[in-house]
Amino acid sequence: MNYSVIDKYIDRLIEDTTPEAPIWNIENIKHGKEPGWNYIDGCMMTSLYSIYKITGNKKYLEFIDKFVDYYVFEDGSIRGFKLDTYNVDNLNEGRVLFDLYRETGKAKYKKAIDLLYSQVCGQPRTDLGNFWHKKIYPNQVWLDGLYMAQVFYTRYEAEFNDGKNFNDIVSQFKNVYDNMYDKQKRLYYHGWDYSKKAFWSDPETGLSKSFWLRSVGWYTVGLVDAISYMDGEEYKAKLIAIFKDTIEGLERYIDPDKKMFWQVVDQGAREGNYLETSGSAMIAYAMLKGARLGFIDKRYATVGEEVFNGICKEYLTETDGKLNLGGICLMAGLGPESNRKRDGTFEYYISEPVVENDAKGTGPFVMAYTEIKQLKK
Repeated sequence: MNYSVIDKYIDRLIEDTTPEAPIWNIENIKHGKEPGWNYIDGCMMTSLYSIYKITGNKKYLEFIDKFVDYYVFEDGSIRGFKLDTYNVDNLNEGRVLFDLYRETGKAKYKKAIDLLYSQVCGQPRTDLGNFWHKKIYPNQVWLDGLYMAQVFYTRYEAEFNDGKNFNDIVSQFKNVYDNMYDKQKRLYYHGWDYSKKAFWSDPETGLSKSFWLRSVGWYTVGLVDAISYMDGEEYKAKLIAIFKDTIEGLERYIDPDKKMFWQVVDQGAREGNYLETSGSAMIAYAMLKGARLGFIDKRYATVGEEVFNGICKEYLTETDGKLNLGGICLMAGLGPESNRKRDGTFEYYISEPVVENDAKGTGPFVMAYTEIKQLKK
């Protein structure tokens, strides 16, 4: 595969973007939302910083700084961020602030980090200690949230708090492994309502009904990234054991011909199901990075590369001289009560729109590409 076309694709994404109107935030564009702090932009910022680190090309760093600078004010307050919503999605973009603070020395980035950490400190929790996904979703734990919150939390602990709360982070991952992981299928359910009150939850287990690919992808990326930032072998060993079991369980679900994963992971070519880009890219990234860092068997570098190449072959296309990445599920969630369509069934997950170039797919795709670059060095 000629990977140079991907460099051109990344360049197009940043050339066609301003902080006020990022080309990759299809959700915002569709709904006419005002620009504000969000996890979708955070995916792109994290991936672009990885590209900067591996290439040394300052244009990526300059782009990230200009983009994030627009959202962070001098006093550390953040455009569009509302602390009192206690939405873990809002922590994700905070990851790149650690890198920007180190690279630029801008005091406002550290102030913004501290503001976001105040959300971590006040985030409502289940009785077992896991963060609620959002204040409006009491007692609900979603796989997505482990990526959104725990990687930021781990970085803060490692860089500014001597790792004092590493045990809390490990515990939150372990609670998900113990309660949301189907040991026979070796897959994680998307959501878990600890109170068992949500309309989508099983009355006995509190679990949602299906294995949604992107949520599993978020979780695997959350694991590998948290491990990579964590100090202390005892803590890391516990998370590595969970990560290893998770990756080994997922391998059986790779489509043997197309080398990608399906939108509803265990349902294969069932009518309506489709090979999905974002979750496939996330798992490819987790495999490649985990193998590189020695958390899982080295052979997973080859498996991850096969999945990445499968995405390129299936969904990277050219129209009017411009590359586009397709096969991306635009969004999916569980509830709230006022939106009973989002019920966690197979039928629901295959009903959401499929789009091109949304950062929930392009971000992980670029993250996986940075690992491919390291593999080829």
